[in-house]
Amino acid sequence: MLKPILLVEDNPHDLELTLIALERSQLANEVIVVRDGADALDYLHMRGAFTEREQGNPAVVLLDLKLPKVDGLEVLADIRNNASLKSLPVVMLTSSREEQDLIRSYELGVNAYVVKPVDFKEFVRAISDLGIFWAVLNEPPPGSQRYVKPQ
Repeated sequence: MLKPILLVEDNPHDLELTLIALERSQLANEVIVVRDGADALDYLHMRGAFTEREQGNPAVVLLDLKLPKVDGLEVLADIRNNASLKSLPVVMLTSSREEQDLIRSYELGVNAYVVKPVDFKEFVRAISDLGIFWAVLNEPPPGSQRYVKPQ
């Protein structure tokens, strides 16, 4: 079974466009959607509403920067400070072109920082390329398989 993609996005329009783009890329990975940073952390730490979810980390986290409750930088810092999550690929997917956001994201260990294109075709292409790269082409570190063994 393929590992899911965790999409953390609070903007309904961006969420819809991202899901369309991932669907068009024909990835077989399930996409788990959460709307704020607190739910993202609950998912990753298997707590709250996610205590019963499948074991294992997602293939990649597509993380918005500006989120309610817990922002994307705080989520990223938590991931990088947790032994079982720190090698998890995280792509900051944001509309922020602020240099301080870019610098801080890389200081915290983001794998990629992608500014959401305004043009729909560019956006679909960017998301498709991201999904294919992180879910299919990228070689995960030893011990963190691309697939989850069915239980």
